[in-house]
Amino acid sequence: MDQINNDDYQSLIGPRRGTLFSTTNWSVVLAAGDLSSPEANASLAQLCQTYWFPLYCCVRRHGHPPDDAKDLTQGFFAKLLEKNQLSLPDPERGRFRTFLLRSLENYLRTMHEGQVAQKRGGGREFVSWDAQTAEDRYACEPADQFTPADLFEREWALTLLNNVLERLRLEFETSGRPQLFEALEPHLWGDNTSAPHAQIGTDLGMTTVSVRVTLHRLRQRFGELVRAEIADTLADPLETETELQHLLQIVTL
Repeated sequence: MDQINNDDYQSLIGPRRGTLFSTTNWSVVLAAGDLSSPEANASLAQLCQTYWFPLYCCVRRHGHPPDDAKDLTQGFFAKLLEKNQLSLPDPERGRFRTFLLRSLENYLRTMHEGQVAQKRGGGREFVSWDAQTAEDRYACEPADQFTPADLFEREWALTLLNNVLERLRLEFETSGRPQLFEALEPHLWGDNTSAPHAQIGTDLGMTTVSVRVTLHRLRQRFGELVRAEIADTLADPLETETELQHLLQIVTL
């Protein structure tokens, strides 16, 4: 996702609209923590895929080399499952990502050099990822601007926004308009090099007015989904607006 400024995000998010989804990430967390639940494995897989890269970035920023960072991240997920630590977080006590970050920091403090190497190649992998791709993504991060905790927060925010984009992409694909989404997505970020509305209309057989109306609705939907994703991580949906401002601050640094 291209870098954009706070004003761009504010224009995308807009005023609060509609209702928030009822299914929350906290329900996923609790299902993953209940090992007797038939949904536990699927829930755990969803959590791992969502949070692995923010956690990996945090471990790397602590100074661990790529191979160790991968093993530590995998080991952390293993500990969460083996110790059933996902049964510990309580939605009434705060944000899940805060619990996850504190748990990771504690895990790193208790690990000793050598334990990581002993597990290398022999431990179970809870998240499948290409190590080179992960390192290439990490290499794009600012070298010194963020602490490990701040980098985790930033990557969480970017993951959330990318999840929203994928949901929007799927909605357009489901309605048979994938090319329209590809044409309009750059306009979400205020990309001055994007194709003009009139050109998009000509290419896709639409009027310029229809293109503009669709883009306006896309921006509204983007704001709705961002709020929904944020609310899914909170115990109290009334905190959504405060959390939204926190997200904007993180991704525009």
